[in-house]
Amino acid sequence: MIKVVKFGGSSLASSKQFQKVGDIIRADRSRRFVVPSAPGKRTKTDDKVTDLLYRCYDAVESGQPYGKIFQTIQDRYNSIIEGLGLNLNLDFEFKKIEENFNAKAGRHYAASRGEYLNGIIMANYLGYEFIDAADVIFFDENGNFDSEKTNEELAERLSTMDNAVIPGFYGSLPDGSIHTFSRGGSDITGSIVARAVRADVYENWTDVSGFLVTDPRIVEDPLPIDTITYRELRELSYMGASVLHEDAIFPVRKEGIPIHIMNTNRPQDPGTLIVENTCRKPHYTITGIAGKKGFCSITTEKAMMNAEIGYGRKVLSVFEDLGLSFEHIPSGIDTMTVFIHQDEFVNKEQQVISGIHRAVHPDSIELESDLALIAVVGRGMKSARGTAGRIFSALAHARVNVKMIDQGSSELNIIIGVRNEDFETAVKAIYDIFISASI
Repeated sequence: MIKVVKFGGSSLASSKQFQKVGDIIRADRSRRFVVPSAPGKRTKTDDKVTDLLYRCYDAVESGQPYGKIFQTIQDRYNSIIEGLGLNLNLDFEFKKIEENFNAKAGRHYAASRGEYLNGIIMANYLGYEFIDAADVIFFDENGNFDSEKTNEELAERLSTMDNAVIPGFYGSLPDGSIHTFSRGGSDITGSIVARAVRADVYENWTDVSGFLVTDPRIVEDPLPIDTITYRELRELSYMGASVLHEDAIFPVRKEGIPIHIMNTNRPQDPGTLIVENTCRKPHYTITGIAGKKGFCSITTEKAMMNAEIGYGRKVLSVFEDLGLSFEHIPSGIDTMTVFIHQDEFVNKEQQVISGIHRAVHPDSIELESDLALIAVVGRGMKSARGTAGRIFSALAHARVNVKMIDQGSSELNIIIGVRNEDFETAVKAIYDIFISASI
């Protein structure tokens, strides 16, 4: 069996956390390939090393004093090395980093050094081979990830190794310069490595015991999810659930590799298994609830709209021409509504209105702002009757006015639109009727 294990910043924030990680890796010989993040916060008031690196580089680039910040970064790594009792000195690496900062190597390079240095420490601590991600993970000249070139190179490189540490978050452009994924991109690196070595499992270790049914800031102590499919996860991640970077799904999904979300501080917890598909019957009708605030709706009404060929395409082309993407498009016989992020829309609202008038000559256009969208997701909804009715009932009982409801053709998710101020109340009501009432 081969396992790829990725550890997040909170799991590697200090020497004490490193020791927990070492115990986890050594407890299972199949954990052969390790992907570390940069050190995260040790306390709530602490700084993440990646943020310190950005701050330091910005100071260098603007000609401001940077020595104090740079020393803080060095101290963070030296404290980990000393706490682990390693015979390791990173002075040469820090000298090279400082030289490259002064040579204006770029913010991508600056941010990547957090994972790079942590990778060196991790390899030294475990006695594993160290592989610089810049040598095996590639982007094209436009900064797009080159999955096939990366998979080919990485698979060949790792095929001869029993164990290795590959830093997360970054790779290289064709000219050899460093390029990073978006924040949280170490999750993606772990998935890429898992695909390359054809791992049996990709373990993603963090500071929570897997996915929760909903946001614990809204519902107190929500239940954990034991098993979730990639499709369910994709829906929840898109609507704000954030334990795992949503792009981390794609490389392993191609190979059918499950992802296991685990807690570094509670390794005995079962965590959440993310799979392509499963025969396991879910405990509840729904798997999870997630949502976002800050949307607005644009509703066009026109008699006999349904008989007008190309009406929907013409309306959407107005948004496309103005560089606006939409979220959902519920429609009726004579109405069509487009939901869009409010902060993107406000500066272009009059252009949108006039564009729609010119494109389709509607009878009226109505705008509504300050809306929230909630996704109720679950593979169990396919076989359960009356799910939408239960949602309506729960929201009506909670005195929440539903502005929109839209069920996907896969019957995997239902999207509900409510006012921003009703968002938390709605999430609690849905959780209570599907989860609390079933316990």
